[in-house]
Amino acid sequence: MGMLVMFDIDMTLISTGGAGMKSLLEAGRELFGGAFSAEGVSFAGRLDPLIISEMLVANGVADTVEHHGAMRVRYEGHLRRRLAEPGLPGALPGVPELLDALEGEPGVTLGVLTGNFELTGSMKLRACGIDPERFTVRVWGDESPYTPPKREHLVPLGLLRWGAIRGRAAQSHEVTVIGDTPQDVHCAKVNGCRCLAVATGHFGEDALRGSGADRVVRNLGETSEVVGWLLSRTVAGAR
Repeated sequence: MGMLVMFDIDMTLISTGGAGMKSLLEAGRELFGGAFSAEGVSFAGRLDPLIISEMLVANGVADTVEHHGAMRVRYEGHLRRRLAEPGLPGALPGVPELLDALEGEPGVTLGVLTGNFELTGSMKLRACGIDPERFTVRVWGDESPYTPPKREHLVPLGLLRWGAIRGRAAQSHEVTVIGDTPQDVHCAKVNGCRCLAVATGHFGEDALRGSGADRVVRNLGETSEVVGWLLSRTVAGAR
């Protein structure tokens, strides 16, 4: 028996000081003019393709494949520049230690489950000192097979990929999703997985408990406590 631990990226593993949001806004302004705005568009816990769609519609721009492609190309360029700037915050408290500890546990597989595109999500991780290749299972924000795409669609992809790697079907009770938003909690719970919610993003501990997380922590700094809970496989309600 094994365990797959799938991490969200932004504000769970790393903080880039809002580089992604700022770069998307710069991409929109480069393409569609200086009045292009992100006002009213939610970013936390969202899929990048949906964020781009909402930004286009909110600014009166046609939500087309061509406009998505143009936004994505320019987003990558602006993000690369921003990530190279000095003073990037980097990995969040306890993250390097937790990854090291989990890699040392027999039967534990590391994964990422994120709303980021593969290229830009990988860029963020590398800029913060985390090699994306550390995560055996990687599921990205544009990989939903359904329209409209939803974050909850990504968990079954993670299960399929993990099952293919180890040569037998993966079960949802073997998977824990770690994230900082109610969307992370929801995508885990509707697929029968555990969820460890971390209050390092825009949502406090009470909000994360209220969303149904199995466990809520202030951050990932208490390595032994977090590892102990992950290995316990106990779903007893958020504590």
